[in-house]
Amino acid sequence: MKIGIISFAHMHALSYASALQKNSHSELTCIWDNDRQRGHEMANKYQATYYDDLDQMLETDIDAVIICSENVHHKQHVILAANAKKHILCEKPIATEVEDAQEMMAACKNNDVILQVAFPVRFAPTIQEMKQIIREKRIGDILAIRTTNHGQMPGGWFVDPTLSGGGCATDHIVHIVDVLRWILHDEVNDVYAAFDTRFYDIPVEDCGQVILTLESGVVVTIDPSWSRPKTFPTWGDVTLEFFGENGSLKVDALKQHVTYYNDINQRVEEIVYTDDMDEGLINDFIDCVQQQRKPFITGEDGLKTLEVVKACYRSNQLKQKVAL
Repeated sequence: MKIGIISFAHMHALSYASALQKNSHSELTCIWDNDRQRGHEMANKYQATYYDDLDQMLETDIDAVIICSENVHHKQHVILAANAKKHILCEKPIATEVEDAQEMMAACKNNDVILQVAFPVRFAPTIQEMKQIIREKRIGDILAIRTTNHGQMPGGWFVDPTLSGGGCATDHIVHIVDVLRWILHDEVNDVYAAFDTRFYDIPVEDCGQVILTLESGVVVTIDPSWSRPKTFPTWGDVTLEFFGENGSLKVDALKQHVTYYNDINQRVEEIVYTDDMDEGLINDFIDCVQQQRKPFITGEDGLKTLEVVKACYRSNQLKQKVAL
């Protein structure tokens, strides 16, 4: 199965490219990037062909593309790929506007191509085990959930609202909301959110708190802040704590790691040794295309998480609870 990558703007593209090379059923054959130098470097690194004309790349015999461009460009790139009859894995968030996501989904449906959204946290073994425990009601009915998805401030286009669509809220809320929807089969009813910029001199929010109420009545808190310092031993965290009638359950998706005292780079690093989430995502996408089955993470899933993010921004602006 031949796959192309559209842009290495998002750092996850590196991980996805490596996962493609490890999968015996896939071949990374071509790369397009609007940054010609970066595109050539990545093509050399992964022994692929670089194209500076995206239309030309989409005319080749590739079966699918992975889109890792800046958030605001997802719409354009998904629609171009769909019209070229290529199956698509799109980096999160699916888009920066709800209407754009809907147009993307329609284009994929009209061209009968798969649209999967990159939410790799579903593939963390600890998260999958947690889902099983919750679904079996081993701690009873869920009453409340406390979550975090902290990170380091990524800089670059991530802090340019014209390219990213927002700061830490855009970057991190979607992961938590997707996992909760998947585990609980529940939707968000309303949100209350407060964001601010306190850690860095940037034009987007870098911290905040979100309170969600699900349709079932479960209350959820999310801290999506870019509050991890540059010296933090990993990029951030994903934690979830479920409070049930019969007990509580706390999960740290990155807890399984070894501590590496790296004298070469003069830093301490936490290297996760459990199954790689990104590899799980890529392997599932490849299988999805080969089997022509419904994607595990659909465009609808991407849309639902984006709707929550946009409601959070409205809540922060209005200083009041916003219903979805």
